[in-house]
Amino acid sequence: MSESQIREAMLLKGYSSAQFDTLQARFTKKYFSNTNDETATFRQVIKPIVPLQKVDTVLQKSIKTPIFGASLFSKQGLTFEPDLRIATPKNYQLGPEDELNIDIFGNALDNYKVKISPEGTIKILNLAPIYVNGLSIEAASERIIKHLRQLYQGINLPQSGVSAQITLSNVRSIKVTLTGEVHRPGTYTLSSLASVFNALYLSGGPSENGSFRNIRVIRNNRIIRTIDLYDFLLRADQKDNIRLQDQDVIRIADYETRVEIAGEVKRPMIFEVKPNESLYEVLRFAGGFTDKAYTYLISLRRNTATALKLFNISQEEVAHFMPKNGDKYTVGTILDRYENRVQIKGAVFRAGEYALETGLSTVKELIAKAEGLKEEAFLNRASIIRKQENNEPLLIAFDLGKLIKGEIEDIPLQKEDIVEIRTIPSLQEKRTVSIYGEVNKNGVYEFIEGQSVADLILLANGFTTGASNAEIELSRRITDDTKKNEQVKILTFKIDRNLKISPPESGFKLQAFDRIYVRKSPNYEVQKSVSISGEVKFAGVYTIKDKKQRITDLVHLAGGLKNGAFPKGAKFVRDSSILAIDLAYILQNPDSPENLLLLNGDYLEIPRALETVKLSGEFLNPVSVTFRGNLSVKDYVRQAGGFTEKADKRKLYVKYANGISDKIRSFLFFHTFPKVEQGAEIIVPSKLNENTHKLSTGERIALVGAITSVSYLFVNISNNLK
Repeated sequence: MSESQIREAMLLKGYSSAQFDTLQARFTKKYFSNTNDETATFRQVIKPIVPLQKVDTVLQKSIKTPIFGASLFSKQGLTFEPDLRIATPKNYQLGPEDELNIDIFGNALDNYKVKISPEGTIKILNLAPIYVNGLSIEAASERIIKHLRQLYQGINLPQSGVSAQITLSNVRSIKVTLTGEVHRPGTYTLSSLASVFNALYLSGGPSENGSFRNIRVIRNNRIIRTIDLYDFLLRADQKDNIRLQDQDVIRIADYETRVEIAGEVKRPMIFEVKPNESLYEVLRFAGGFTDKAYTYLISLRRNTATALKLFNISQEEVAHFMPKNGDKYTVGTILDRYENRVQIKGAVFRAGEYALETGLSTVKELIAKAEGLKEEAFLNRASIIRKQENNEPLLIAFDLGKLIKGEIEDIPLQKEDIVEIRTIPSLQEKRTVSIYGEVNKNGVYEFIEGQSVADLILLANGFTTGASNAEIELSRRITDDTKKNEQVKILTFKIDRNLKISPPESGFKLQAFDRIYVRKSPNYEVQKSVSISGEVKFAGVYTIKDKKQRITDLVHLAGGLKNGAFPKGAKFVRDSSILAIDLAYILQNPDSPENLLLLNGDYLEIPRALETVKLSGEFLNPVSVTFRGNLSVKDYVRQAGGFTEKADKRKLYVKYANGISDKIRSFLFFHTFPKVEQGAEIIVPSKLNENTHKLSTGERIALVGAITSVSYLFVNISNNLK
């Protein structure tokens, strides 16, 4: 439990905040006396002491129905402390230890601060003691001024020029005793301005068995006031909050009658009841019923001499029913159902709930109350859903059109009837038309009666640039069951750019679920382009004029190759992938299949003549060297210092400048190495990890065992055959 949960549980149990603080300090001192953390919280204290299961049980037992008024004395920040800064009340009775301030002004200036002695007198210089004990501040002032006239002639008299003012500068302390069913009984030292509520709050108020309505203030062995705290709690009436005097006794009596009220009231609590108060007063204490309260009957559980007994209290009995101690009244919740409700749903202007009453008791009257039928109402059939006696639904169907015309009798309604009127669109598949192809906005559109092909093209934001207005196809469903061999009907239209249907289809209208397809013009093509860069005379982007242009045509359009161009190293890129071509061969043999047709986005790059050969991979000295036409692969390998131990010599290959590769060719013991050209790269990969091909000890044992078993099997088969 957290600290706040423990505090809440104790307050509900009836303990005060001061008792909680005392308990917290006690636990801290006992279990954390050796810790340096002086701010250890109560939560930290309680965890090592009480098991979680026991804490839950304690919490469940301690959270009871709260007693009305108990929270008044457990609220933090509420003290009822007397205000010492107010003017001294005229009826305040002086006593020993009170301090008076005598201020003289006018033609004479002087000030005396005197304290009332235990004998009840005050002493002013050059005057005899003045007895003021038991006098009010007003009477004491008159007596003191009368004596002061011995020193100041005519003081406080007209035209004397000398005045005096007597005020209470410091109040005395009084002792008040609280007894009976009080949380902390005992004698308390209070200010002489303290009232009964001050003393009750300091003592924690009535205990669990204490009365809130029978608190007696006893002075000189006489009861001077009986306090009913409900007057203050319910009406903020403080007439009983009298000022205390020294040696007053406050006695809180035991409660006589307490009842509990639960359920749908505004304050479900335990209340104390006087002998002459009825159940009506208890409901008033509880703030009355909530808006969901079932007020027809109130349930009562009463303790008898031997057992419990239940009562049902009607509305008429509440004002005269007298509670008894231990009664528990429960106010139920009204049922979530209606006594006179009917509902109408669907194709009316004001669907909703209506009261079944005079003038609204039939279907026609209900429709009229709902401001009539909508235009799209389905008149051939409507229904009433009615609850039977066993609460099972019953469907009653009727011809709405005939009912409205008066051709059939009106239908009486019962409570909880639901009238449902369908709309015609709700009984149909959602009707649409669609258009696809060379229009600016392909898609599905809502079908509207009288819609033409041109209207639908207009909804689709018109034709695209490449649309063929001479080839528009319409696909229509066949709904005639007699045409068994046809599923759809195909129609073709011609339409100009102004969306005028050519005769004789000018009056043709679309039907629901028609589909329009606008074809692309066969001669329409978007401009396509290719690009060329590198060692050509006019590098740049070129438009493909027709579908017959090839790579050689692109080179000719670019003005041919420059001096120093290296066509064998040309790279041809299509769709972000490099296509390996031999441009030198293509230029010499334009009819070769390698002379590819140009496609949109093709890119040709022709480098300058490359004069180096690159060696990479498992060489001792991977390096680029000068190209020499008379050198072989082996010669270039020697220039790189030979192979490393990891080199896989059999997989050596040469990658040419145009992306094509060639590898070593082997026949028996003869090896043919690829030719090395300008810009080529000789690559030697590394061997695979030999350990990956070796068998472990366990694998070798298993393999030997398998071979042995197979050998025995063959021997046995051979013997059996013999």
